[in-house]
Amino acid sequence: MTLRLHAHPLTAEVFAPFGDVLEAEGAPDKLINQGLCGRYHDRARLDFDGGRAGLSLFKAELRRLPYRLEMMERHPLGSQAFIPMSDDAFVVIVAQDAGNRPDTPLAFLTRPGQAVNFHRNTWHGVLTPISGSGLFAVIDRIGPGENLQEHWFGTPCEVVAD
Repeated sequence: MTLRLHAHPLTAEVFAPFGDVLEAEGAPDKLINQGLCGRYHDRARLDFDGGRAGLSLFKAELRRLPYRLEMMERHPLGSQAFIPMSDDAFVVIVAQDAGNRPDTPLAFLTRPGQAVNFHRNTWHGVLTPISGSGLFAVIDRIGPGENLQEHWFGTPCEVVAD
């Protein structure tokens, strides 16, 4: 039997155990550039065990809902941020650890203008854009060591809109 996951709207409060929601909401922390630019300061905890922070561009194929979740991954040596380069929604899937494998996944749907930073060692789905260009900036750890663990589900989950 396939587990059906309902993608709920992404909020900082619900996502907090897994990482940071990045968005420019409310008043900026500071005005800069002669008052013409609002700075939303220090919005993500970048955490790397050795290595360095790197910024890469990823071009992901568009997916659609319902989405078949077959695999999740985690990065034990560093956090990883997914930042869309278009104002389009994407699906974010996370899970707590259950003995070196993901527990029951949770699915979220971003709003335009939201990005995420997964804490180090957090089980998460792959980039899953459902509209737009599929182009993302990804900030993660660059360096030696095994920084990728994958878990393939015996029975895939199905992610649907809430």
